[in-house]
Amino acid sequence: MQKPLKTEKKPEKNDNEPHYTGHRQRLRERFLKSGPDALADYELLELLLFQAIPRRDVKPLAKALLKAFGSLPAVLNAPVSELLKISGISENTAISVKTVTALSNRMLRQELNEKPILNSWAKLLDYCRSTMAHEIREHFRIIFLNKKNELLADEIQQSGTVDHTPAYPREIMKRALEIGATALILVHNHPSGDPKPSQADIDMTREIVQAAKTFNIIIHDHIIIARKGHTSLRNEGLM
Repeated sequence: MQKPLKTEKKPEKNDNEPHYTGHRQRLRERFLKSGPDALADYELLELLLFQAIPRRDVKPLAKALLKAFGSLPAVLNAPVSELLKISGISENTAISVKTVTALSNRMLRQELNEKPILNSWAKLLDYCRSTMAHEIREHFRIIFLNKKNELLADEIQQSGTVDHTPAYPREIMKRALEIGATALILVHNHPSGDPKPSQADIDMTREIVQAAKTFNIIIHDHIIIARKGHTSLRNEGLM
């Protein structure tokens, strides 16, 4: 008499296991097998939220964040105070989101140290877009360079309102002389999303250029960063 064939027992399903546990595992496997490009924006956010919220279905929260802020970059660049307004986002979760942003910005900034800035223009634009394009207030940033056009310092000189940032040529020159900068790149953002320079932007740039000439400091460019793109005042012939 033939012995009955042994069949492999399937693992018993744990009815007490939360429904989202299997979903999390499948999402991780897709990420490892196919890479991040195979995942939708809300799914990438889910992977991030898993770490901060281990015992809850976070898919609705990921979708709520995208709906509230409009895009993945806008979520990652949102201030902690705005993230906390979303139901389900704790301070710990907000810090997790902002840590990812900080790591990305730190990486982009360190890449600027690898070679002269003028030879890394695309990386400079990536860095400025990452740090400024989604800000809700205007900020005036100055990239200070040495004689070899290498990065000396990267500083926010002034912060203003949603549509105005004061910039003072005397203070800018004072700071440049303090750190021994021989060239500057000016950068500010337009929270409106439109990178077109205003007449005030143009006038301010020309004042700074004139002040810099007194100290033989070169102003390489003034870049306006916005969600819809960027504008180089140098390329537009406005300096």
